[in-house]
Amino acid sequence: MFDNILIYFVVIPVLMLAGVALCKNVKQIRAVAVVGSLALTALSVYLLLDYLHLRHVGATAQMLYTGSWAWFTPLNINLSVGVDGISIAMILLSSIILLTGSFASWTIAQPKEFFLWLILLSTGVFGFFISIDLFTMFMFYEVALIPMYLLIGVWGSGNKNYSAMKLTLMLMGGSAFLMLGLIGIYYHSAPEGQPLTWNLLEIARNGAISENWQLFLFPMTFVGFGVLGAMFPFHTWSPDGHASAPTAVSMLHAGVLMKLGGYGCFRVAIYLMPYAANELAWIFLILTGISVVYGAFSACVQTDLKYINAYSSVSHCGLVLFAILMLNTTAMSGAIMQMLSHGLMTALFFALIGMIYGRTHTRDIRQMGGLMQIMPYLAVCYVIAGMASLGLPGLSGFVAEMTIFVGSFQQGMTDYLAGAGSLRLVFTIIACCSIVITAVYILRVVGKLLLGPVYDDHHRELTDATWWERLSTATLIICVAAIGCFPNFFINLIKFTFSPEIFSVLNFTQHSGIASVLGMN
Repeated sequence: MFDNILIYFVVIPVLMLAGVALCKNVKQIRAVAVVGSLALTALSVYLLLDYLHLRHVGATAQMLYTGSWAWFTPLNINLSVGVDGISIAMILLSSIILLTGSFASWTIAQPKEFFLWLILLSTGVFGFFISIDLFTMFMFYEVALIPMYLLIGVWGSGNKNYSAMKLTLMLMGGSAFLMLGLIGIYYHSAPEGQPLTWNLLEIARNGAISENWQLFLFPMTFVGFGVLGAMFPFHTWSPDGHASAPTAVSMLHAGVLMKLGGYGCFRVAIYLMPYAANELAWIFLILTGISVVYGAFSACVQTDLKYINAYSSVSHCGLVLFAILMLNTTAMSGAIMQMLSHGLMTALFFALIGMIYGRTHTRDIRQMGGLMQIMPYLAVCYVIAGMASLGLPGLSGFVAEMTIFVGSFQQGMTDYLAGAGSLRLVFTIIACCSIVITAVYILRVVGKLLLGPVYDDHHRELTDATWWERLSTATLIICVAAIGCFPNFFINLIKFTFSPEIFSVLNFTQHSGIASVLGMN
């Protein structure tokens, strides 16, 4: 088992849990958190480089570094692992945000208990992204969700008990739908007479889920993951949860945890049930299209910095699900880029909001102003995060959103010219309007928060960023700029997932709707 590199993405967090539990003081706890996070980041970078090397020398398997170890033989449950470019991108994102979140939590109260729960959450996240066994994936999914209740309920602010309970109940409700969908997939995972399996790749190769069962199971699976992706109308837990969570939890929550929803929709619902995805996409396109515009409009009327960013996350994560449902390679590539981009820039936003709140003791933009004069470093970082969010060229938001909209228009025009209706085209145009709305609330906040006269004379005594805050924010800014300036590197990382060879293995050729947009007919 331990000769497989992927196992260490679970082993290292478990060792971190043991290390934090044995620590005697705050310095030791910080050291374990930072060293463990650095080890995970270094391992992620090594995995990325080795993966690219293997692809370059001719490795053509859909998943690399695969391994499987029996866990519960009667139900054929195994600890099965494997990754492709998309999984590696999500692992790299998770490790970076965990590292920067550790620095952002440098002065947290009750650090031992806090980091124990935070690291447990990250264990679930890493386990989810490396799993290709549906049962194991669901187990890690739940491990990632459960700590959120305590992290918000104990270390949160505002109406934290309500927010923690609302988040937990709604996500557990989504998990119930997801569990039913996964059990249904398992019992239709192989032709009659062959052993059933939870293995994602084997289920896709078998292609045994009938069209009628796909139509029944797809909504359960997509909604189950979509709740975590803040899909309308199941998004209401997200703003409250973000607003009450401590800084590092908000960073992991919006930057990584919500990506489990988009990744799950893509990896499970779309891959395993392509016929239903093609037939039922119009329903979820309407819901995700509403998420994109509703989230942006809601952000315009908020006065709390965290609520502004929370509703912005609803809009951006809605765009991820929207792009996935276009079912073509360009839009889906844009969806993955958007997950990376949003994960980094929203983590940067929440880190900065936490740092500003720690100094001003308010998140109300009506009670702040002129902070550019007082804390120029944090102010400039906030402007950069805002420009990435509204899609300024040279930053990650631009390449992600442009790729999504190009792919969406491509599919919309294909449908329209083929006489298949104009729903995709209409909702693509509506979704594009979110760019303008995003610019409105970002520029409004920047103008009110950072520019103009200083609102409160007491704010003149505030200090700028400390060294650990500068390290955290600078790391995220460099990553946001790297995606914006070198998008081809990340496109090349994920493109193999969309190659015709892979889709043919997954039985996509028998479904004309998806096969046609992939140029396979």
